[in-house]
Amino acid sequence: MPELRVGERSWSVAPGSNLLDALNGNGVAVPYSCRAGSCHACLVQCVQGLPADSRPDALSADQRREGWRLACQCQVIEDLQVHAFDPLTDGRPAVVEALDWLSDSVLRLRLVPQQPLRYRAGQHLVLWAGSVARPYSLASLPQEDRFLEFHLDCRLPGAFSDAARRLRIGDPLRLGELRGGALHYDPDWQARPLWLLAAGTGLAPLFGILREALRQDHQGAIRVIHLAHDAAQHYLAKPLQALAAQRDNLSVELWTTTEAPAALAQLRLVSRQTLALVCGSSASVDAFSKRLFLAGLPRNQLLADVFLGHA
Repeated sequence: MPELRVGERSWSVAPGSNLLDALNGNGVAVPYSCRAGSCHACLVQCVQGLPADSRPDALSADQRREGWRLACQCQVIEDLQVHAFDPLTDGRPAVVEALDWLSDSVLRLRLVPQQPLRYRAGQHLVLWAGSVARPYSLASLPQEDRFLEFHLDCRLPGAFSDAARRLRIGDPLRLGELRGGALHYDPDWQARPLWLLAAGTGLAPLFGILREALRQDHQGAIRVIHLAHDAAQHYLAKPLQALAAQRDNLSVELWTTTEAPAALAQLRLVSRQTLALVCGSSASVDAFSKRLFLAGLPRNQLLADVFLGHA
């Protein structure tokens, strides 16, 4: 049977055991959220030996060369020595600069990292509050904001959202892995129609991308659609409308779930050159995507990012 070693501890595991389960089941606390290879909270480094990896595409080539793997996607097939990601030594320190409730369920968290972080609008970052880690999309703009901004959906109880409710100005947090994500802004798109469609806090990365497009003086028409449960949950309505008042090529539409079916049915493309960026829950991304494809949007002109529920 393969031997699994972490620090000074070692124990035998059944061949083919899931690495995340083998670690957590033996007292090595490795956080996780999605168990699908998307959130990257369960990052571990293989010091000796390698597991079987069902998602080799989930990490960069540099990370894989350094031995990093997503524990939830790996099976133990040989003796393996693992270093679990330690936010105190492997993470980057940051402090809470601001906490604001943008609606009764969306908490805006602004962090200032001890050292500047290089990132692009639309990327994700793993946040650590103590031993709890969750990935969140960046809503800030690197060229303009000195802080990192996140929009946390706190409707339902969860380990990280519960911890976030207890945060105070000046509290320390640790920053984990920065991820690319599917969403970004390409300067080559400048003359093309750009649609940004979001549900809930899926608006966070698209807000950063919108500001990046405006910063680069996007010339094509920009259409922003935000789908929320009700009017009170359009948590960025005022800043979006303020931007639209300044730019003739920007329009903002605020949909509620009761209005969505009829509004979706009315979606029409004004140009086959349209690019669509979609973000939200799996159901909302599917609904937006299906309607866009029916309207004639080529599949390679849609970029989508699905938000997974956070525990």
